[in-house]
Amino acid sequence: MATYNTLLFATDFSEGAEKAVEHARTLATLTGARLHLLHVITELSDQRRKRIPADVIDTFIHEVTEVANTDMEAFCQRHFADAESQGIQLTHEVMFGSGYTDIIEASKQLGADMIILGTHGKTGIEKILVGSTAERVVRHSPIPVLTVRS
Repeated sequence: MATYNTLLFATDFSEGAEKAVEHARTLATLTGARLHLLHVITELSDQRRKRIPADVIDTFIHEVTEVANTDMEAFCQRHFADAESQGIQLTHEVMFGSGYTDIIEASKQLGADMIILGTHGKTGIEKILVGSTAERVVRHSPIPVLTVRS
């Protein structure tokens, strides 16, 4: 029988993430697992960074981090305000990184038993050109991944 002690819910605050909330809440409630919310702010590539002055980058990083933290607090308040009273142990974090690799690395550091995330449902040329963070997580994750389509 599979046991779940820690669930990692990766969110980008999109419609796909909104749809995954109930699945994350239900799994956390049924299993008694801690639910850790993670938002990864994707960094600029080194090539793009070289063209921007360092002080502008620092200001940009500070402002983006503030907005992401505000978004995370609002997301938690909107969807998990009653988490404690429902018996859900909730933690959250915002980090800079490159996307799917950081989600997988965070799952390892947390000792997560499952990753939960929403998908955007991209198809056709958009999927080919842009790819999907969810698809990459599924492909590379050593633990089960629950994806919820928007």
